[in-house]
Formats: sequence, structure tokens, C-alpha cells
Amino acid sequence: MTFPYASNLGDRDPLAVITSTAAQIAAIDPARYGTPWAPGKWTIGQIIAHLADCEVAFTFRLRQAAAEPNYTVQPFDQDLWADSYPTVDPAVALKVFLSVRAWSVAFLQALPPETFDKTVKHPEFGEMKFRNIVEIIAGHDLNHLAQL
Repeated sequence: MTFPYASNLGDRDPLAVITSTAAQIAAIDPARYGTPWAPGKWTIGQIIAHLADCEVAFTFRLRQAAAEPNYTVQPFDQDLWADSYPTVDPAVALKVFLSVRAWSVAFLQALPPETFDKTVKHPEFGEMKFRNIVEIIAGHDLNHLAQL
């Protein structure tokens, strides 16, 4: 089964993608934060706010999935979370994303290899492996990097 965003990876290593994303996001010129990535779409700043929100959710998800037996992923509705994005300071969101991403990368790098084979459940996608969560995160990064 192909999970959302995971197909964006191709043959790239998901952990390498996740590790490199922060520098690419940090390099965005703040003068672009108010610019929509396409007509009628989120601004660059709103995408950064979304990435910060997702990183908080993803790092929680990774830790629960690694630690808890029979973990079931808790999805969230990004559109409901996005209601606040027009009022979010992209510079603050960027700091959150960068610090939580560094924490997530350190966590993933320290995990024993067998954790990546651990089975978890997703209410929409059924059984999946821990590694699939990592692939989804990396593919999600690539999706938004293409927009930026």
C-alpha cells in the first residue's frame, strides 16, 4: 500500500530528507512570507506555520508509536488547524519547526533498527510500519518544499 505523500520519496532515504528539510526552510527569504505559493493558496508563512504544527504532531506520533504497544495513530484535520495561520508570526513558527525537527531527527537517529519494523495502526490506512510514518513525514516535507 502507498501511504499519502510517501510516493513523493522515490528512492530517497526518508531520514535524509527529514534531516535536510530544516535548512531548506530556514533559507527562505522572510520577504516572501506573505506571498501565496499559488493563486488562492496558503502563503509561504502559512506553510511554515503548517509545518510547525505538523512537526509538533509528528514528533508526538513518532514517540508514541515507538514506545506504546499496539499504538493507533491519531489523525488531525489540517484545515481546522489552519484557521489560525493568518495570525501566526512565520518567524516564530519557523523557530518551532527548526527546534522540534532537530529533536525529532535526534530521536529517529537514536532508535534501534527494529523499531522501524514495529506495526502501528492508522484509522484510515489500517496496519502500517513505524517506517511508514517516517516516509509520510518525509514525503510531506517534499510536497511543501516543492510549493516553497
